[in-house]
Parts: sequence; C-alpha cells; structure tokens
Amino acid sequence: MANELDELTGPVNEAGRDVHVIEKQIPVKVGFGSTLFEILLWVCGILPGVIFLFMKISAGNYFRKLQQKLQADASEIDNYLEQRVVILQNLAGLVNKAVSLDTEVMTTIAAYRGGIDPKAGQAMGDARRNELAQGLDRSFARLFPQIEAYPELKAHKAIADAIQQNNYLQREITAARSLYNDTVTQWNTSLFEWPTRQIVAARAGYTTRIPFTASAEIRSQARQNFF
Repeated sequence: MANELDELTGPVNEAGRDVHVIEKQIPVKVGFGSTLFEILLWVCGILPGVIFLFMKISAGNYFRKLQQKLQADASEIDNYLEQRVVILQNLAGLVNKAVSLDTEVMTTIAAYRGGIDPKAGQAMGDARRNELAQGLDRSFARLFPQIEAYPELKAHKAIADAIQQNNYLQREITAARSLYNDTVTQWNTSLFEWPTRQIVAARAGYTTRIPFTASAEIRSQARQNFF
C-alpha cells in the first residue's frame, strides 16, 4: 500500500500556507446512542450503572478542576500584562519629557492607568485580554520610532532598563500563553472523550475554548526584515 502522504509526489503548495486560529466555540453534543448506552448499563445490573454514575461524578470534578487551572493560567498572563502597563506608562513619561510625544500615544497609554482593564467593573475574558495585549503592542510600537530617532534617548539608562524589562515580560507572556494554550488543548480534547466525559460535558453545556490569537499587527511585524 502506498503512503497516504507522500512528500516526494505531493501535492505541495509552493507559495506556502499561513494559519489562523478559528474564533469559534464548538458545543459538546451527544445523541440518543449515549442515552441508550446509559440505559443498557442499568438494564445489565445495578453495579454497572452505579460504576458509571461514579465515573460521571469523577468526570465532573475533573472539568471543574480544569476550569480552575484555566483561570490560574489566564491570571498569570494578566499579571504580566499589568506589569507591561506600568512599564509602558513609565517609558512614555520618560520619552515625553525628552521629546514631544504624539498626543494620541499619550491618550492611549492614559487609558491603561486606571488598571489592567480600562473597562472597569467588567471581568476580563479571553477576547478582552487579547485586545489589551494588542493595544500594548501598538503603544510600544509607536514609542520605539521616537526612541530610535534620538540617540540620546537610547543612551538614557532608565529608558534602556524599561525596554529591557519589556522584552523580558514579553518572553514571560509568551511562555504563559503557551501554558494557557496547553490547558485549553487539554480541555478541548477531554470534552470529546466518549462516553463519560463527553456525556458529562454535553449535559453541563460545555463548549470548546479558543486558544491565544496573535494580532494582525504582530503577524505583520513577524514578516519584516529585522537585520
């Protein structure tokens, strides 16, 4: 039998292919077959039914624990984002004292001074978290041309330290996002493990979760020449 995927004969896409995260939550569903399966367990005897009942209780506990881990992983990202907000605020203040900074940049940065989430009183979901991260990326991107244009700013120790801290935090955010994505993958995979977990997930109304999504601006910057 020939290989289903043959790297020698193709087909191949010479132009390459970019990938995107699909922004869609898939609900977990089970059909009549799953209900029939549970009925048959009880028909076969009390013991199989009771065993499966405890398996479902265990699966429910598993999903609740996993949700807490997702919350903890997301909180870790928020912690690093909050530190980036502080660094951005300090960096903008230093640059603004040295040169005339774009008013729009200062206005954008001022929106984050009230805390990690400018929309006070609202829980930060994945979409809002990505929106905030993208806003920080754009703000830093607006500051760097100003710094590059003035050599004396690049030599300023406080500014150099702030840039170094930003680079460090960006690496930490990347690592925290990878950890979060691993937990999201674990959640999404577990939802469709039939019979126990899928039945429990369907009855609870669970859906898949969306992993971290890079902004269009970051994807565009990754294609630029850096050297």
